[in-house]
Amino acid sequence: MTDAIILWEWIGFAVRWLHVITAMAWIGSSFYFIALDLGLRKAPDLPPGAHGEEWQVHGGGFYHIRKFLVAPERMPEHLTWFKWESYTTWLSGAALLMVVYWAGAELYLIDATKADLAVWQGIAISAGSLTIGWLVYDALCKSPLGERPTLLMVLLFGMLVAMSYGYNQIFTGRAALLHLGAFTATIMTANVFFIIMPNQRIVVGDLKAGRVPDAKYGKIAKLRSTHNNYLTLPVVFLMLSNHYPLAFATEYSWIIASLVFLMGVTIRHYFNTRHAGKGNPTWTWLITAVIFVIIAWLSTRPAFEGYDTAMERPLTAYEQLFASAEGFEDAQDIVLGRCSMCHAREPVWDGIHRAPKGVLLETPSDIARNAQAIYVQAGITHAMPPANITMVEAEHRAALIRWYRAATQKAL
Repeated sequence: MTDAIILWEWIGFAVRWLHVITAMAWIGSSFYFIALDLGLRKAPDLPPGAHGEEWQVHGGGFYHIRKFLVAPERMPEHLTWFKWESYTTWLSGAALLMVVYWAGAELYLIDATKADLAVWQGIAISAGSLTIGWLVYDALCKSPLGERPTLLMVLLFGMLVAMSYGYNQIFTGRAALLHLGAFTATIMTANVFFIIMPNQRIVVGDLKAGRVPDAKYGKIAKLRSTHNNYLTLPVVFLMLSNHYPLAFATEYSWIIASLVFLMGVTIRHYFNTRHAGKGNPTWTWLITAVIFVIIAWLSTRPAFEGYDTAMERPLTAYEQLFASAEGFEDAQDIVLGRCSMCHAREPVWDGIHRAPKGVLLETPSDIARNAQAIYVQAGITHAMPPANITMVEAEHRAALIRWYRAATQKAL
């Protein structure tokens, strides 16, 4: 059992590594093509059907790029499709969601102070919400609202705010923001898989058959691609948020997440305008800075249950497993003496404003709930405390290991 925990940690690390790599590839290619599309210029020698061209230099070479509004008269022998960056990012992200939040639902997903959910119920809500989100969004885009892109974007923002609030009423703060990011990323990848790529295949198929492609397919794909462009930066923020309790462990974390989407719009609007050669809208930076200051102010309101409330709340079955295991009293003394000065509802260590990563280690339920993290971070590794600043001795770490293994063996 304990060896499986180590293996599981490494699996999580490997999947996270893959997710970051593929996300960089997807975001990089997406931003590149948006900038390329906006920077196209007219030229007198453009072939029929070409919209514009651009000359670029990189790595000592020059590149001559032309864009066709529908497609060229003759298809080239080699055509590069950009799709696997998106697919692999979503698949690795879904795997990471399962490894961290589904397998660790008692700790990372379910917040008993918000909703008394069984593990299977939390996982069902997690998976179901991602699917439903895409279906609602897709229906809106295919409705007459598809011809009114500004109104459609406003409605999309409203849906994201509603989901941010809803997630926060059910899941832990960390899981709520992560799921909002996954909700948005699912829409983005589904746009590629169900809309953009199929439309491109139709155009290619028409050309190969000698038919004139319908320009509507490019228009539809363009709308979805634009949405993806504006949603990218908020998704990155939400994926990073689990490392920063000032973002997720606050009373207004759902508002913070909502405001981040507005910052994504202002930042992308600046770059899109610059790339299109339509001016230098520096006012967007002022708005972005104001929103960021509001977010920082909102983050000062903690969302933790009070100490007295936490002490009175009955332990969950998961917490009871570790609290009743042999060696818990010793482990509790070690954690309270060496860790809780930082991992408290009101940290007393100088320079610590909020418990690192939102991990609380003050009450028996806190300690039991975080048993696996304590085992990995302060037992088998010396990650905590940083630089061993509170002088956790070797016998202390051994005691933490014995306690955790006693509990897991008891579970078997």
